[in-house]
Order: sequence, then C-alpha cells, then structure tokens
Amino acid sequence: MDLLTSTAAALKQAALAALNDRRHDLIALSRAIHSDPEIAFQETRAAARLADLLAAAGFAVERGVGGLATAFRAEFGSSGPAIGICAEYDALPELGHGCGHNIIAAAAAGAGLALAALGHRLPGRVVVIGTPAEEGGGGKVILLERGVFHGLDAAMMIHPATRNLVDRGSLASLRVEVTFHGRAVHADAPPGSGISALDAMIQLFAGANALRATMLPTARLHGIIVEGGVTPTMVPGRAVARFSVRATERQYAEALRDRFRRIAEGAALATETELEFTVAPGYENMVPNQAIARAFAANLNALGRTVTPTTGHERMGSTDMGNVSQAIPAIHAYLSIAREGISGHSVAFREAACSPEGDQAALDGAAALAMTTIDLLTNRELFRQMQDEFAAQRAAGRVKGLPEA
Repeated sequence: MDLLTSTAAALKQAALAALNDRRHDLIALSRAIHSDPEIAFQETRAAARLADLLAAAGFAVERGVGGLATAFRAEFGSSGPAIGICAEYDALPELGHGCGHNIIAAAAAGAGLALAALGHRLPGRVVVIGTPAEEGGGGKVILLERGVFHGLDAAMMIHPATRNLVDRGSLASLRVEVTFHGRAVHADAPPGSGISALDAMIQLFAGANALRATMLPTARLHGIIVEGGVTPTMVPGRAVARFSVRATERQYAEALRDRFRRIAEGAALATETELEFTVAPGYENMVPNQAIARAFAANLNALGRTVTPTTGHERMGSTDMGNVSQAIPAIHAYLSIAREGISGHSVAFREAACSPEGDQAALDGAAALAMTTIDLLTNRELFRQMQDEFAAQRAAGRVKGLPEA
C-alpha cells in the first residue's frame, strides 16, 4: 500500500468511526425532518436543524444565502480544494416526505460531521449547502445564479431509491404556460360574435398528441388545462394550460419547445385567438462525472452495497442537481430503501423513508459522501481525471460551466 492509499484509508477509517459515534443523532435528525414536513421555500425548521448541527461541529455557517431564507452554506477547512455536499429537505404538498428528502438531509449532515471530525487532517475544504425547494421551486438554480456554488471544485448528493445507482442522468425540464385570449359572449349569441379560447386549447392538445408520435423516446411532453371557461353557457374568452417539456439532452428539450410553440401559434391562427407563450427557466439534464461516480461506487461496494450499472434505458425524472452538474463536476447517486416497483412520490415510499432501510441509507449515504470527498482531496490523479472529463464535456457542449455570479 503506497503512502497516498494509506493516508486515504486512515482518514476514511477515522471518518467512519466519527460517523458511527453520531449514528443515533443522524437517525433522529432524519426522522424529525420526516415527521415535520415543510414544503418548498418554507423549510424553516429543517434548515435550522441542519445548520445548528453543523455549526456545533465547527462549521462556519452562513444562513439565508442567495437571498433564500431557508438556504445555508456551511464550510469547514481553511485551504485547499473544496468539495460541495448538497442537502435537500423540502417535502411534497399533502404527501410529506414521499421523496425521502429527510434521508438526503441526514446523509449530507452526517458526511459533514464525519469530515469535520478529521480536523486539521482534512486535506481541503468541505462545504455543505442547504438547498431548498427541489420539488419544483429550483432552489439550486437560484443559488447557482447568485454565486453560492462559486469556489467549489465538485459537488455530490445522494437520493433514496429502489436501487443503488451512481451515474444515472436526469431529464432536462422546461415549464411552459400557454394562454389563449378570445372573445367571451353568451353561448346563444349569433355565430361569429364570440371567439372560443377553449377551441384553441383543444387544438393545441391535439397538436401535442401528434407531436408525441414524432418525438424521441427519451423525451416527454405533458400538460393540464388550468382554466377553460367559467360556465357552459358562455363562450370561453380565456383558456390557460401548463406543460412540462422534458428530454435527456438540454438541446433537444429546447428544440422540442420551439416545435411546440409553432403548434400553439398554429392553433391561435386557426381560431383567431391571441397567444401568450411563456417559458420558465427549468431544470437542466444531469451529466454525471464518471470519475467521481467510479470512486463513489467503490466506496458503496466497500460499505456492502451492490451498485446496479446503468443501461442507458433508465426511467428518469428531473432535478435541479442537473443544473449543478452543468456548472461543476457532480454526481447525484441513489441508494436503495425500498423494493422495485415502489415509486417515488407515493405513500409507500414515504413510509420507506422512515424505516430501518431508510435509516441505513442515511448512514451509508453519509459514509459514501465522506469517503468520496476524502478520495477527491487526497488522490491528485482522480482529481485531475474529474477536471479533464468536465473540460472535455464543456468543449463538446454537454455542460456549460459556472454562470457569472
């Protein structure tokens, strides 16, 4: 065993021992957040629990970063490369922690505690970033734009799932709101005196269905009508729908958005309505850094977890961690807490997030995050591979790099 390997092994052993000493605290943290769900941008108590715990362990904690009251940035170490660990803690409306973000929070905090226990032996900096509102609010998108991720060399996080995965991507997601304006009249008015905005909306949905037949199988287009009139006795003068446009590659999602816009323009032209087409900034596709993923997989294996290889045909959702991966080298790993067939955003998954399997995922996630951080900070060759891979992805247009702060 060479000096580099022996140094990393000793640091990992010390970090795991520290984590074992705090295992009951971390399980209690996970369960407290689970039993006290707070939705996007309202996670006051969860953020305070995490920030207080890290501050007590010696982290320099800045609360309310990026102008978000429930975000924080906690840093330990004074020099060297900086590795970010993302914590999520928002719940779903009505369902609570049906996505298991309590486990993500406890794992991130646990990794921070384990690394802080190394004290001056930590050969770099660890930064735990509290990121609110992943479930639709895009907390990481806002924090990226406001410079909170600047200064980091890489970022990692874990998410509960039904399998152990280290390099699954995610779908780029754009949110589109379509409004048609017509002319409202009584339904018994003479033909031609009214213009039905709902007719335009029906045309749009018909066009969307036709578009799906030509889309790549890696893309998604879904929509709902949120306003289609107020009474059957009136010709609707206004109709509103919201759509999600998603694809594995950002460029294809944007091209799909443009095709969808032309369908909306055609529906407006055919019905003589006026069109409003608004696109909200969405989530970028996740581009996992394979160098980090390989190290993370090796650490999960050392912890007794078998990692499932990705096949390229994985079912994927969307996450604002995709935006982070577009800015700096990153991974969004998954740890199994439930059997195959149990979907996220379900009552069954919510129960699994507060089970012995969920508790173990929080501990194993903390351990793997801490161990991989040690690998990145002690292994110069691994660090270089991570940077070179990201540079090649950027040159190929697959990632963007950090936005201007």
